[in-house]
Amino acid sequence: MEPGEELEEEDSPGGREDGFTAEHLAAEAMAADMDPWLVFDARTTPPAELDAWLAKYPPSQVTRYGDPGSPNSEPVGWIAAYGQGYTPNSGDVQGLQAAWEALQTSGRPITPGTLRQLAITHHVLSGKWLIHLAPGFKLDHAWAGIARAVVEGRLQVAKVSPRAKEGGRQVICVYTDDFTDRLGVLEADSAIRAAGIKCLLTYKPDVYTYLGIYRANRWHLCPTLYESRFQLGGNSRGSRVLDRANNVELT
Repeated sequence: MEPGEELEEEDSPGGREDGFTAEHLAAEAMAADMDPWLVFDARTTPPAELDAWLAKYPPSQVTRYGDPGSPNSEPVGWIAAYGQGYTPNSGDVQGLQAAWEALQTSGRPITPGTLRQLAITHHVLSGKWLIHLAPGFKLDHAWAGIARAVVEGRLQVAKVSPRAKEGGRQVICVYTDDFTDRLGVLEADSAIRAAGIKCLLTYKPDVYTYLGIYRANRWHLCPTLYESRFQLGGNSRGSRVLDRANNVELT
C-alpha cells in the first residue's frame, strides 16, 4: 500500500458525467497520501488496544482536513490497519511508470492485457477490494469489522478514507498481494464477507492506480476487474463474484 491510492472509485469506464476526471481523482489521492495517516499497526501494538483505537477514530467522524470538533484537529490522509505479517512491497513503480509513458507515445493499443503485462514485468501486483459507504454507523461498523479481521490475521492490511468536507461516500480498501492470484482475491472476498460486509465490492489492481487510471479515464478502461455481491442463503461464501471483463461468474 503506497502513494497514489483512490479516494473514490466507481464503475463507469469513461466520460465526465459527474465532473470528476481521472486526473482530478489521481491528484486528490496523491494529496491524501502526503498528509499524516492514523495507523493501528499490529506489528508493534497489542491487539487488545484495537477497540479503544477504533472508538477514538471512527472514520465517519475523522475529517480530511481536521476540525476542532472532530477527533483530529490536523489533516489526515487515511486511517489504516496493518496486520502482524504485513510487509510493504510495491514493486518497481518507477519502472512501471516509465514503461507506461513509453507505451503511450508508441501508438500501441492500450488494453487491460497490456496493463497486466506491465504489472507483471515490473512486479506491481498488489490490488484491493473497494467498499463505498456513506458516513455514519454502517461505515464505522464495517471499518471496525475489517480492522479486526486485519489484526486477527484474516486479512493483511486495509485503510479507510476520512470524511470529506463536502460529504459524500467514503471508501475502505482491503489489499491483496497479487491481483493475478484469483484464488487469493476470492479468499479476501470471503474474509470481508465473514467480517459482516454485505454491500457491493469492486476489485482494482494497483497498476491502474499508479498509472492514474481511475473512472472517467481517457482510454475508456474499466479500472475494476471484479465485483462481488452479497447473497443471502446462497453459496457458502455468501457472495457472487463476477469477472467483469468476461462477464463470467467465478463463484
